[in-house]
Amino acid sequence: MTENVLKLNVSDVAPVDLGAVVTEVNSILEIFPVNLTESFSVNGTHNATVNVTITSRGGGVQSEDDEFGNDAAWILTATFIIFTMQSGFGLLESGCVSMKNETNIMVKNVVDVLLGGFTYWLFGYALSFGKSEWTNPFCGWGDFAINPDEENMGAIYTTFFFQLSFATTATTIVSGAIAERFNFVAYVIFSGVNTLVYCIPAGWIWGSHGFLFKLGVVDIAGSCGVHLCGGASALVASAMVGPRIGRYDDGEGALPMGSPTNAILGMFMLWWGWLGFNCGSTFGITGDRWKYAARTAVATLQSSIGGGLAGMSLSWYKNRRLEVADVVNSVLGALVSITAGCALFTTWEALFIGIIGGLISVMAMPLFDKLHIDDPVGATSVHGLCGMWAMIAIGLLVKKDSLLSMTKGKSGLLRGGGFYLLGVQTLACLCIIVWSMSATFVILYIINRFIVNIRMSEWEELVGADFAEHAIRRRNVGVSRAVSVLGFHHHGYDYSDIPPQGDNPCHVKVLSSLEALESRRGSTLSKAVVQVTRGGSKNAVLPNIFVNGNVADKSKPQMGTTDITPVEAPDFIEAWK
Repeated sequence: MTENVLKLNVSDVAPVDLGAVVTEVNSILEIFPVNLTESFSVNGTHNATVNVTITSRGGGVQSEDDEFGNDAAWILTATFIIFTMQSGFGLLESGCVSMKNETNIMVKNVVDVLLGGFTYWLFGYALSFGKSEWTNPFCGWGDFAINPDEENMGAIYTTFFFQLSFATTATTIVSGAIAERFNFVAYVIFSGVNTLVYCIPAGWIWGSHGFLFKLGVVDIAGSCGVHLCGGASALVASAMVGPRIGRYDDGEGALPMGSPTNAILGMFMLWWGWLGFNCGSTFGITGDRWKYAARTAVATLQSSIGGGLAGMSLSWYKNRRLEVADVVNSVLGALVSITAGCALFTTWEALFIGIIGGLISVMAMPLFDKLHIDDPVGATSVHGLCGMWAMIAIGLLVKKDSLLSMTKGKSGLLRGGGFYLLGVQTLACLCIIVWSMSATFVILYIINRFIVNIRMSEWEELVGADFAEHAIRRRNVGVSRAVSVLGFHHHGYDYSDIPPQGDNPCHVKVLSSLEALESRRGSTLSKAVVQVTRGGSKNAVLPNIFVNGNVADKSKPQMGTTDITPVEAPDFIEAWK
């Protein structure tokens, strides 16, 4: 987005036709849309100096506008909403994997915020938007471990907070693609270092120093900078770690979801968060920005509707039933598809873009399975391919906007703008793909070669990451079956002491003792419990004259005890003889 701030310095006292001056300046801006940071003069009867300040073309580029503070509440509120997307990603991913791995995937989402947030503060923001004499078209430099002074902290902190939410999202996309077989320790390391994969191309697209920014690339809310970056990384990571054990032994069909309900709930949370993601990327509501924010909200919703309808129709056509995974991914694919140009498209264009995005996400997943690239959540299809479509759609369909010149005066190919914008958008996709795939490969290769294996062992994968890495033992999810075959010992550790999830081990022990107790028929539960416990209850600690906090009257029968006389059935009677 660009904002044209006009400062007219009239050299004499003669009347000046300011309307003519503004008209002439606007015509110059259309002819020379790239050189917007320079001051220049419009020569005529009178001289006028025009200062044009870059505020944002999406992604939250730091504003230099004196009224930026008026937009901070909008940006910060949008960022709060964006952070709820971490919950959505966690629920979606946990719903797509087997139940013995759902906690592990949620913990990885926590790690993304903790380590990703720390490294983005430490060096991520500096490499994206740092300003010093060392800043160059490849990366920013400066503001490491960011801590601005009071005069500049408002704009810098707002930009940092907004971009931080983008950075953690890019890493979270990868976690779903490598679910159920990626070593947790290796993922912790990757999550911290992966900030490098995101922050440098973010500077190319949204930083004033970036070479793609100077060429005029348009990516308002991150279809390329966030989603294509994460999708390309997910493709490399899933290929390097390999498919899950036995994944393609019986064919290439989709595996059953662990919890379709969780997946749908996660989709709804992402849907809600996406509105903040896109609307916040207008980076304000002052001036004409509020109009773009309103159009963004409608276009985002319209696109998701189109994609969801397309995905539902295709799923019904293929399967004669409605597959939950198809519905979820078609909606998310449509949201990715509209993200790059969310503030620029009409409702009809948004609907069309969403339909294409929904179809791409549903149709592409089986293709990756044919290549034996195991992506449980379809991250490469939804975020990678739909992110590419989002950028291409701008190069084809967008019409230059007259209010904020977010396209720098350029229109798409089908709008009579020629091939320039389409070429820039395509170049951006290629640059992000090459960078993300190369950087991810190098990072994972170093981790796997010199630090720790990125793949879980066969034992850990078969018993499940929840049991192996978090000591969570669930019933009826395959863990008991796995340890009965493989045993409880692995790498010198004994896992047999992990209790089943959901039980109170204290109660289990007491009930086991009661079961073995040789007590007379008709004994009370309180007396039986006293016999099998060792002073752990309240009544055993307090003096005998107190029962449940009240003074006991020994002359009266005690109330509140439960008669445990068994049901008149032989099996029960024999147990209590």
